[in-house]
Amino acid sequence: MSHTNQTLGEFIIENQSSFKYTSGELSRLINSIRLAAKVVNHDVNKAGLVDIIGAAGEVNVQGENQQKLDVYANKKFIQTLINRNIVCGIASEEEDDFIAINSQDENHQNKYVVLIDPLDGSSNIDVNVSVGTIFSIYRRVTPVGTAVTLEDFLQPGNQQVAAGYVIYGTSTMLVYTTGAGVNGFTLNPAIGTFYLSHPNMRFPEDGKIYSVNEGNYSHFPQGVKNYIKYCQMEEGDRPYTSRYIGSMVSDIHRNMIKGGIFMYPKSSKDSNGKLRLLYECNPMAFIAEQAYGKASDGFGRILDIQPTSLHERAPFFCGSKNMVEKVEEFMRNSMS
Repeated sequence: MSHTNQTLGEFIIENQSSFKYTSGELSRLINSIRLAAKVVNHDVNKAGLVDIIGAAGEVNVQGENQQKLDVYANKKFIQTLINRNIVCGIASEEEDDFIAINSQDENHQNKYVVLIDPLDGSSNIDVNVSVGTIFSIYRRVTPVGTAVTLEDFLQPGNQQVAAGYVIYGTSTMLVYTTGAGVNGFTLNPAIGTFYLSHPNMRFPEDGKIYSVNEGNYSHFPQGVKNYIKYCQMEEGDRPYTSRYIGSMVSDIHRNMIKGGIFMYPKSSKDSNGKLRLLYECNPMAFIAEQAYGKASDGFGRILDIQPTSLHERAPFFCGSKNMVEKVEEFMRNSMS
């Protein structure tokens, strides 16, 4: 039975038997992510005191300007996972291609691949706004002992065995699921330990917050425009409150606690959507469903999409179940 003074390490050990693969490898993998998160947290909290804010002067595979902390966080998570010799492959939003690990060692038995967005919302670092890390874990589908291939990473989100995020804010939290509910752990910076602070996290079935970049309103599909007008309408418990941070981890974390919907639809500027299916949409969708919420591309379940490329993008609607179903209704009606 979990209790709120339980450490993350104790929680992992206690709940390992509820995971259908009980080799302990996944537990060690979560512990590695915890370690890397503490290192990144330390440097996020020094932003402004050392030279880690601002642009790095490079453009990533997404065509986005990398921030210095993007590069730093990417290196730290990859180094930690490689050094612990736990995974057989890593894919990062900041890397052009996946990284095969121990590909020359015929005896390696690692079974998991990790996909990661090392620092979501990194442009907010300069103005002291919360940012986060998102991770997704799959069991490889190619034979153990061989080099991983693209096939190991291009799995639909419904095959995830674990997913989570770290939010670096007024406090630092690690929130994750292995398919048996969602639990949140808050870092005590004085001793460097994560403690269970938010057991059994759940989205309220309804909410009063909508989170979307309304600056792109004129570019949105008509169904999204109609839903936003619905949210603003004076009727019943509406109008809803508009809250948009620009860091998906922060927006979804808030909405999971208070009730709400996060939306990043496709637009006339981004015809396939802007968020990455593998690094952002799938892990957050897995967490949402495990927290009794819902995640959709506007017409269907995010987790059922079959990826075709590492950096594929998708429209994304995530949050309280009734709110996501309502925006799907507006999307369907706008197509008729």
